Amino acid sequence: MGEIRRYGSSRRWADIVVHRGVAHWVEVAEDMSLDARGQIAQVLAQIDATLRTVKSDRTRLLQVLVYIADGDDGPILDGLWDAWVPAGHAPVRAMVQVGLGKACKIEMVVTAAVPEN
Repeated sequence: MGEIRRYGSSRRWADIVVHRGVAHWVEVAEDMSLDARGQIAQVLAQIDATLRTVKSDRTRLLQVLVYIADGDDGPILDGLWDAWVPAGHAPVRAMVQVGLGKACKIEMVVTAAVPEN
């Protein structure tokens, strides 16, 4: 059935779950005082860091679900996203406007292929 690895696990959630060569995790900006551009850039950098943790990279992204507090920030997301995603390696992506709390501008749910060893 395959081993399930959990990183940063607590009673309520795990930071990363890996099963059958696929990693799943959520990123929100560490610094909620930043504006939308700053939070989006920070989340993309945090995704890079998590990809390194699971020995993967941007070319192995499978899906990113984007939850955005203000749909008007979509063009900012798109500009940063287009510069960040390697050409020819775009994952499936959806963007949904939701209430994220006072200061949170963006949350991304990520799945990526990883080595199975």
